[in-house]
Amino acid sequence: MRTLILGDIHGCLGALDLVLQSAGPADRIITLGDYVDRGPDSRGVLDRLIALKETGVLVALRGNHDIMMVESANTKSTSQWLYHGGKETLQSYFTTEKQDWPRAIPLAHWQFLSTSLVDYHEDGDFFCVHARVESGLDLADQPESALFWEKLEEPLMHHSGKTMICGHTKLDGGLPLRFPGTIAIDTGAYSLDGWLTALEWPSLAYWQANQLGETRTGQL
Repeated sequence: MRTLILGDIHGCLGALDLVLQSAGPADRIITLGDYVDRGPDSRGVLDRLIALKETGVLVALRGNHDIMMVESANTKSTSQWLYHGGKETLQSYFTTEKQDWPRAIPLAHWQFLSTSLVDYHEDGDFFCVHARVESGLDLADQPESALFWEKLEEPLMHHSGKTMICGHTKLDGGLPLRFPGTIAIDTGAYSLDGWLTALEWPSLAYWQANQLGETRTGQL
């Protein structure tokens, strides 16, 4: 089985399409969350991921930006979300916070964000999370603060001995990093100098694409 793991997409549909084309077909695609905000086409990204989900190849994790969008609609409190990129998301739906914006979002998008996403994905010798974990806790016992919000201040070894593959912590230089026990692949897709990374497991080859239409490859 060929597995590709994608870092934070953040509304960058061009980079998403290009990196998937560059990497080639996969039996399973795992996305680490943060599908919306900051980039120009969150709506397009969700359309693409929903289509992939329907084919049965996609395992989609939940990110903190996805959480903020859903909570903003539920609570009608948008200030924090808008500050962290929600304005760009609303623009992709041709609406603003001054309108009844939740109604501008297709129901399929709300269903994807609310019911299709998972908190983590665990496999034989690796696991994927959006942000990080507490090294001494089983994945089922992880606090939400670790899974979705805390930055990766330093590499960690999980007590299971499995490799953690994570996003959320934006890496300077646009390159994924490998440490004992940890692989970080948020390479800042939405930034002017950023890239979207697709990592192949277990070969650790990677493909990258950006919003300028450029691609590159490497090996961890």
